[in-house]
Amino acid sequence: MNVQTDDGGATPPGHRSAAPADLAGPADALEAGLRAACARVARVPTLLVACDYDGTLAPIVEDPTRAAPLPEAVAALRALASLPQTTVAVISGRALRDLAALSRLPSEVHLVGSHGSEFDVGFVDALAPDLQQLHGELVETLSGLVHRRPGVRLEVKPASVAVHTRSAEPEVARLVLESILTGPATWPGVTVTQGKQVIELSVITTNKGLAVDALRTQVSASAVVFLGDDVTDENAFAQLHGPDLGIKVGPGETRAHFRVSGPVDAVRLLGLLLHYRRQWLFGERAVPIERHSMLANGRTVGLVTPDARVSWLCHPRPDSSAIFADLLGGPSAGHFTIRPERGGLPLGQRYLPGTMTVETRWSGLTITDWLDTHPVNGVAEGHGHPLNVSDNQGTALIRVLTGTARARIEFAPRPEFGQLPIRLQPLGDGLLVLGSSEPIALYSPGIEWDIVSDGGNEIARAVVDLAAKGGTATLELRLGTADVGAHALDPDKRRMIIEERSREWSSSLRLPAQAREAVLRSALTLRGLCHEPTGAVLAAATASLPEELGGVRNWDYRYCWLRDAAMSARVLVDLGSIEEADRFLSWTMRVIESTGGHPERLHPLYAVDGNELGAEAVIDTLPGYAGSRPVRVGNAANRQVQLDVFGPVADLIAAVVDHRGLTPNDVAVMGAMVEAVERRWHEPDHGLWEARLPPRHHVYSKVMCWLTVDRAIHLGEKHGMPIRPEWRELRDTIADNVLTHGWHDKVGAYTVAYGDRDLDASSLWIGLSGLLADDDPRFLKTVLAIEAELRSGATVYRYLWDDGLPGREGGFHICTAWLIEAYLRTGRRTEAEELFQQMLDTAGPTGLLPEQYDPEAERGLGNHPQAYSHLGLIRCAMLLDQAR
Repeated sequence: MNVQTDDGGATPPGHRSAAPADLAGPADALEAGLRAACARVARVPTLLVACDYDGTLAPIVEDPTRAAPLPEAVAALRALASLPQTTVAVISGRALRDLAALSRLPSEVHLVGSHGSEFDVGFVDALAPDLQQLHGELVETLSGLVHRRPGVRLEVKPASVAVHTRSAEPEVARLVLESILTGPATWPGVTVTQGKQVIELSVITTNKGLAVDALRTQVSASAVVFLGDDVTDENAFAQLHGPDLGIKVGPGETRAHFRVSGPVDAVRLLGLLLHYRRQWLFGERAVPIERHSMLANGRTVGLVTPDARVSWLCHPRPDSSAIFADLLGGPSAGHFTIRPERGGLPLGQRYLPGTMTVETRWSGLTITDWLDTHPVNGVAEGHGHPLNVSDNQGTALIRVLTGTARARIEFAPRPEFGQLPIRLQPLGDGLLVLGSSEPIALYSPGIEWDIVSDGGNEIARAVVDLAAKGGTATLELRLGTADVGAHALDPDKRRMIIEERSREWSSSLRLPAQAREAVLRSALTLRGLCHEPTGAVLAAATASLPEELGGVRNWDYRYCWLRDAAMSARVLVDLGSIEEADRFLSWTMRVIESTGGHPERLHPLYAVDGNELGAEAVIDTLPGYAGSRPVRVGNAANRQVQLDVFGPVADLIAAVVDHRGLTPNDVAVMGAMVEAVERRWHEPDHGLWEARLPPRHHVYSKVMCWLTVDRAIHLGEKHGMPIRPEWRELRDTIADNVLTHGWHDKVGAYTVAYGDRDLDASSLWIGLSGLLADDDPRFLKTVLAIEAELRSGATVYRYLWDDGLPGREGGFHICTAWLIEAYLRTGRRTEAEELFQQMLDTAGPTGLLPEQYDPEAERGLGNHPQAYSHLGLIRCAMLLDQAR
């Protein structure tokens, strides 16, 4: 005999059912620990929410046949069940047919009756003949035992028989129970479940814990939330483990983690869980991508929201794991927040002119943020340049508060994208972050921290009265060191040094009159994406920001693409700065050497240190920006064949050599590029857009192969670089091939690939490269066709063909820039100026541009800030200036 316990269904005399008005109480009536636990479990990838029925969703009533669920409970369960990656079930001792008829819960909520012996669709099992016989004997015997026992009711279920004694006199109930326990309850193969004034005998071994396990396995749940009020629910609570959460409803001993007073609070809890789950899945208050400002120090990059929340910061390199990943995972993934204690929106945010220093202002409070460096050996040396990049320098995020207000601070570092549990240890004038393989310290003199637990992690909180502290306070997050001592230079001096360096560089640029400030901000952004220790240039500062909100087009762009980096360095050369180009070309030469002298084997992209990327991975514990999943790190495109990459590198070398003359490294890299083209130009490839489709003969790739050889010949003719005679023949062969096979007669334009009807904005390079003259009819027709099909208001889409992925992305700023240039080349200056102004208007308040723009929602999309977008802006401004 297996003995368990079960729930009831009636209420003591005088108990009143909760009316809907009783649910008006706030969720914060629940204890803080329970609210925090609810927030944590809401953030798991796949969630199972399971509840008992009587006494949990439905208040106990005297007549069990009238136990209706609270309307708010039905609404909460329905809403939870409608969320992605969320399963909801009600597990009751009632027979499944009675539970379904009484609860009237929507079909998306799984129903489990008879303590788990009756499942809805997908779980129904027929009894074996011997169990059917045993079940019949139970019905017959129990019917005889309760015959002529007033107030005792028999409930026959498919695999069990329940005897209810709630309405019987106590003595009658006692006698019936005794006769059952000494009789059929002792039979072999019978499982007994006892509850409040009910005893149930089943012919199969089951309980609510087994039912929870079955559901968990069925939906592959990462965690389970279970709510129940009765002793049989203890079987479910006993099965909970790891991140699971159990809530006891009402009094009584329990194995549950938390307790609420009754069904009203149970519904409040479900509503709170719905709020947290929805917020985690969809990021309801996600800051628009373009409104983030970037911090940079030549070693890594970070993002700051318009209200001074550091929501993204990676260490030790920009392609390393994030310490703050609030951008992709909400507060639990790490953030560093400062705001006025009184609340309110800031008055504004701006970059200090000519710098990467960000200033956020409220009335009575200004926060000034910048990235600096700090010695990783923990010795606060007072000499040397704060931005002197060397092996003994780590990143320092400096945050200076000034004003008279009281400021509230939350420091929640979460290394490895929030995957590591960490603790915070007060030490001297700051805090140490414990639990990470990299030392991390927060220098915060004069600040008293309150450290609280958030599950497996800790958060440091403080309130700073700036008026009482002389109007200023400094916080310095030091990555790569455990030093919490004072730096030899005060923050003002350090900021002055770093800003002087930035302004000196800015003043050296040859800026156009057209959109001068926007061009300078774009140039500083590109410089901020340069990794000084290696020479690599990032394609973007972030990973997995979506090309479609809520979609799957989420990629990691924190790497160095040969193409993107060369184009970024090229526009900086055009502005008068060749330092970045020289460092990048040295980086490129090292990467070529790593191929063993086979440049045709170059990958499209590499980690910033020049090494190959590991496998693309998904962090399924992060919900993604505004619910856009999966969150990817790494990029599988590094295994693609992209034959266009050689063209931008060759074009950059030509520009650099025109600027400062020829060097042996230039000759070596250019020769490697031509050699690669010579061996592979005739092959199909995956193209610059990295569609995960079979290779094709892309028009853009062929044009870039032509451009590679053309720029090499240019260096031979103008600067005396040794060239081989067959290079001219190679250039002509490629030109004839692409001009002949890339044109589609029925479309009347150059299309994406040989034989394809689909248009692609990259085909504009048939003219932008100089392969076709500006007035060539074929170029003019291509421009008109792309304008008609791919332009939408202020933006231009890359293409509209099926790339094998669901959803639709936004328009690409770089494609908009190409069309602006095409307008200029074809004599349409007015259209070029109008579209350029529209492009400028899409930037965020501090002048930054992400990868894409949604013309319908009028918001940015994709990784941010994107090198492509800013180099396109610079190039257009310079061309418009020259056209004057």
